[in-house]
Amino acid sequence: MRFDDTTAVITGTGSCLPADILSNNDIISAGDLKTTDDWIRTRTGITHRQRISPGQATSDLATAAGGAAIDSAGSPTVDMVILATTTPDHPCPATAPQIAHRLNLGTVPAFDVAAVCSGFLYALATATAFIRGGLSHTCLVIGADAYSTIVDPHDRETAALFGDGAGAAVLSRGSPQTPGAIHAVDLGSDGSGHDLITIPAGGSRHPNHQPPPEPTAYYFHMHGREVYARAVRHMTRSARQVLTAAGWAPETARAFIGHQANQRILDSVADRLGLPTERRFGNIARLGNTAAASIPLVLTDPAVHHALHPGDRTVLTAFGGGLTWASIALTWPSATPRSKPPEPPTATVPAPPQPARSQQPWTPS
Repeated sequence: MRFDDTTAVITGTGSCLPADILSNNDIISAGDLKTTDDWIRTRTGITHRQRISPGQATSDLATAAGGAAIDSAGSPTVDMVILATTTPDHPCPATAPQIAHRLNLGTVPAFDVAAVCSGFLYALATATAFIRGGLSHTCLVIGADAYSTIVDPHDRETAALFGDGAGAAVLSRGSPQTPGAIHAVDLGSDGSGHDLITIPAGGSRHPNHQPPPEPTAYYFHMHGREVYARAVRHMTRSARQVLTAAGWAPETARAFIGHQANQRILDSVADRLGLPTERRFGNIARLGNTAAASIPLVLTDPAVHHALHPGDRTVLTAFGGGLTWASIALTWPSATPRSKPPEPPTATVPAPPQPARSQQPWTPS
């Protein structure tokens, strides 16, 4: 889908990373993994990752990243919050309303999006639709995950892959000619592969009060080889479709930013698109796979901002559980990214007031 008139424009970006930095050898030692630093580096491209400390949660990272993005945008009045995450603070309720409360945004609409590693792009597309439809003027979109809370530290296939973090963007109503404008969106899913990336237990299929189907059923599971093949195929196809929808030839894209899952996947997709190495941007080596946070963390990376200029044509693409995939064509924003340290543990944050039993439906102003 292409946007030729009014669209959403990224006017601010922000990030938050936890303080603890773990090397591959740290992960190997902690989980007694039968692998090596060289094996992890050569097969994933990952050397380090950052993880939350005891007492911290996804909302702490997301709140800090959201606040940084609002500062970057010049502190506009935000009228909606969308959080993409697979690791909410609680199964119920959603985490986004708590973030809106902690950012003093009032009683704005706030909700979570669950599309795993495609989540941030799904959330960007959702915000763009709300803005184009007149239901929001300025929306805060956050991708935040703390996969260290759901990964089995003894699982050789997943333990070394993931890091924690949060990235955010403020989107406002604007012109497609403005740097940061979203020009086209492509979304897709294939539920036949729902079991390739999953946490088997803890939902209504295998409730907490019933014996789990296997001892590690509450941990994250992934069928790596099958996921690799599908990720390359769907990300390549989706990126091509969004470039076509935007009316951009692949060689005119100045920047390619893919979900930071595996460097070999990223290179395979970029190779198929014909994009040279100097146009591929990421930070998987030092941050690992930060799930829904991975693309916004690249958007806020200072090194990437130094390499690109406002208005440069950029393609974002992601693949995640569901199975889901998404791509967005946008021009590079002019806003300077901000970063903040994690918020204190939620225990020190006052609980949001309980809503009244009956409330008036929300309508756009």
